[in-house]
Parts: sequence; C-alpha cells; structure tokens
Amino acid sequence: MLAVIGGTGIYSLDGLETLKEETLDTPFGPHSGPITTGVFKQQKILFLPRHGSAHQLLPHEINYRANIWALKSLGATQVIGLSAVGSLQEEIAPGELSLVSQYFDFVKGTRERSFFGEGLVAHISTALPSCNHQAEQLTTAANSAGINLHEEKTYACVDGPRLGSRAESLFLKNAAQCDVVGMTNVPEAFLAREAQLCYTTIAIATDYDCWMDDPAAHATVEQIIQRYDSSLATAKELLGQYLTLQGEQPHDDTQCSCRSALKTAILTPEVNLNQNHKALLEVLQK
Repeated sequence: MLAVIGGTGIYSLDGLETLKEETLDTPFGPHSGPITTGVFKQQKILFLPRHGSAHQLLPHEINYRANIWALKSLGATQVIGLSAVGSLQEEIAPGELSLVSQYFDFVKGTRERSFFGEGLVAHISTALPSCNHQAEQLTTAANSAGINLHEEKTYACVDGPRLGSRAESLFLKNAAQCDVVGMTNVPEAFLAREAQLCYTTIAIATDYDCWMDDPAAHATVEQIIQRYDSSLATAKELLGQYLTLQGEQPHDDTQCSCRSALKTAILTPEVNLNQNHKALLEVLQK
C-alpha cells in the first residue's frame, strides 16, 4: 500500500475519500498527526501531514522515526514524500517538479537518524537511497499526464528553520553539486530504507533559494507560499496519474532491493536480541 507524506501546504489530500483516521502509540513517541486511510483514484492509500495538521512542527521537531514506524505498522510498502524545495539549478524553475535520486545530509542538529542502537546493530546501504522502480513509474505517470518532471536530482537537507545564507546556497550548489535544498527529507528517506519501504521524493520548487546575484530572486516565505498553490495542483495531478497506473500495473517489489534492505544489514546475532528488538524487527521486516 502507498503512503503519502505531505509537506508544507499539504495537510490533506483533495479527492481523498476518508475511510478512517488513526493515531498510534509508537515506541518512539507521537507521530506528526492523525494518519488517514482513504481511497484516492480508486486506490487505498495512507496520508500523513509531515508538519502536523496545522503546520505546528518545525523540521527538527518532526518525529521522523514515529512517522515511518506508524506508516509501516499500518501496512505501507511504498512512500512518496511531497516536499517544498529551493532550486539550486536554473533549469529547475519555480513551480516545477523533480524526482530525487540522491540525498546530501547537511543536517548538523540532533535528529534521531536510525531505528537501530541500544544493543541492536544494523548498517543499511544508502548508495542508491531512492526507489528506482518507483521513480520509473512516476516518470511514466508524468509523461502520460504531460507534466514536466526533472529526474535524478540531488536533495540537500539543511536544519532550518531559517532560510539559508547565500554562502551556504552557493556551497550546496557548487561544492556539493546539489540540485534542490529542503529541510525534512533527512532522516526520513534513510529511515524509510531501514523500514524496507520503497521511497521517492517529489520535490516542488518554490524559488531559487538565494544563490543568484539578484537579491530580488532570493527566497522569502511570502514568495514560497504564493508560488506553491499552483505547484501543489500539479503534484497532486502527478500523484493521481501514478495511482491510476498502479491500478493497471501495480508496483513490483521484485524490481528493487528496497523491500529486502535488512536482509544482510543486521549484525547482532538473533540469540542476543531482547523482546524490544524482536518487536521492532517484526515491524521493520514486514
């Protein structure tokens, strides 16, 4: 089942027929808000607002582990994250969508980054952190709907909540060779891989961040919100077309390694696992 995590400006999903809303108790504390199970484009999906239903959570306040654990517990096997980003490349104009294939972790704060620890050791591979099979299907959906979609882009994740300095923007663009910048997809993407979920970001460019010479082109919150509404409509159209295609040709888990990411990653012998470890793995390994 597909889970959609809505970013800035996406606190509900137009056209989603709600079946129920749930709040789970997780081993990691509360998730961002009620998770909706519903029907969208004749497909059953889960929806979670990343920042909470009233956008009350800053990026570093989001309980990423609880969010991913809750979605996996409710039966998710795929996740699509919708995220507002600043564009670091002129070719990605404000209002356009990109698929992220790589993540550059520029977060310096203390976000919880892994489900593992406290006696349970695992090291997952994140060389290819996005689901290639899911990305291919999203590209097919975009082509079917006539949507311009940039592919194989690199997402730089920063702490926030402030918007970045020009020096930081130029570093991420030139030295790190990133394409877009946001505040929330790390550790979300990597936790999804630990949970053996197929994960892809649809990045929605709202501005050119602040790397351009002209100060008038630098991002402001007002500009971000003004430009976002029309872009959201395009992102939701892409999501709808993707789900329509899923009804015809469902995602094939055998086409990617996401759903078996833990197969050789866990180093702690089973004999040393306690009941909490076993309960966690029971969810992550579904």
